[in-house]
Order: sequence, then structure tokens, then C-alpha cells
Amino acid sequence: MDIGNKIKELRLSKNLTIKQLADLVDCTPSLISQLERGKTDPSISMLKKIADALQVNIVDFFMPGFEDQDIVTHMEDRVDIQLKRWDAKIQSLVKTVRNKKMQPFYTVIKKGGGSHGMYSHEGEEFGFILQGQMDLILNDKVFTIKEGESFYFSSKIPHNWGNSGDKDVIVLWVITPPTF
Repeated sequence: MDIGNKIKELRLSKNLTIKQLADLVDCTPSLISQLERGKTDPSISMLKKIADALQVNIVDFFMPGFEDQDIVTHMEDRVDIQLKRWDAKIQSLVKTVRNKKMQPFYTVIKKGGGSHGMYSHEGEEFGFILQGQMDLILNDKVFTIKEGESFYFSSKIPHNWGNSGDKDVIVLWVITPPTF
């Protein structure tokens, strides 16, 4: 299922019209319609606003459902969370975040890829760089984090991340509480 269909499914499950959702997230109904039809990709900040309005986490737009609560998530069962504008592949390392206190991800950021914009939310984030070098921007300060290094910060701080290096960056990333 693509993200637009999932937004529509969740919107309808809350008995909201396109206009009502647009009003809740302070955008035009046209933008919501374009998102639902897959005509445009949302920014991370818009995706967060939509998730908040629908009372879900961002990852819920990518998950098939909430019923599977297995202890082990096999590699082939990982759920891909991917937006074209990020040029990054994010995989949820758990099948659902319902009733969980943290949300782990396996993230591969292509050269030039990243969040492409500042955003913030409740919680904290931890990451460990398995390969490459990632730029993490907190407010206006840039941190370059290399292979074998880790980071930890409050998600309330406006942040942005990206890969300005020549090879893919691989990050084990954990967010608490699950808000993505």
C-alpha cells in the first residue's frame, strides 16, 4: 500500500473529509487530495502534522496493520518507509509500535539523501553509524558523525539529517516514544 492510500484509509477511518483534515493540518484540501492520489510527496513536517491530526504515528502510514505483535522481525518482514524526496530507505525493525516505548529503524541514506528540512517532535533519538558518515543538524549546529560513532539528542530540538559523503550511510536509529 502506498502512503497516499494509507493517509486516505486512516482519514476515512476517522470519518474526516479532505477539507476537515486539511483544516486540522493547516493546508489546502488540494494538497491532501494530491497526497492521497500519489501526485506529490509530503515533507516530513507535513507527514507529522497529518499523523498528529489522525492520531497515529508516521510509521502507521507504511504499516499493513496493527494485529501482528511478533517478538522477532525477520529481515524479509521489515516494513519499508520510503519517500522519494528523502533518497533514503528506512526500515522499521518492529512490525508495530503499538504498546511499545521505542521505535527502532535500519536506515540507508544515499549520497545527497536526507530529511531535507528541519522538523521536531516529542521524545529522544539515538543512532549508531554502521557505515559511512552522516551530517546531523540541530538548530544551526552541524555534527558530522562517522562510522562507529553514535548520537543522542532531544527530538524537541529542530533537526535535519543527511549524507554529504560519497557512499551510503547505514544507521541503526531508535526513537522514543514512537512518534515517527
